[in-house]
Amino acid sequence: MLLTYFETAPRRVLALVSVACVAMLAFGLYLQHVVGLEPCPMCIVQRYALALVAIVAGVTAFFSTKWLIMAGSAKTMLLADFGAFVAARQSWLQWYPPEEASCGRDFYGMIETFPLQRVIPMIFKGSGDCTKIDWTFLGLSIANWSFLCFVAISLVMLALLLVQVRGAGQNKA
Repeated sequence: MLLTYFETAPRRVLALVSVACVAMLAFGLYLQHVVGLEPCPMCIVQRYALALVAIVAGVTAFFSTKWLIMAGSAKTMLLADFGAFVAARQSWLQWYPPEEASCGRDFYGMIETFPLQRVIPMIFKGSGDCTKIDWTFLGLSIANWSFLCFVAISLVMLALLLVQVRGAGQNKA
């Protein structure tokens, strides 16, 4: 039944993914500005990945051409996979923190101080802030929930892509 929905309304699925991403970004901003949680560099990267997923899925939802929907779904899936990778790395750091935790600079401070080619490796190192768990829901940290959401988005995009490919193959036969 769900795959039938993916086949009949792929643009609606893409729009829903985009709206869900915007809602997650809004919740992250709520946690930052209302609750007072400061995002670490890996959290910032996950936010950018989520924003890119929202943009690509949202823009793709405007197209009705099957090959554009397939291309947009594939790009959205790759962006979600990247976000899942970063969230998985942060979850790993939270479960197995390094012996020496050092508090690094925030993302904007790094960009203002260092050239971009030095900032990118620094972001992915995961400073001491990335190992800290400030908030949990049902026993999972923000990084854990982020990982699950990125994986869910990736699976939805994979299913959407496979349904579109199958439909394109049936139309040619």
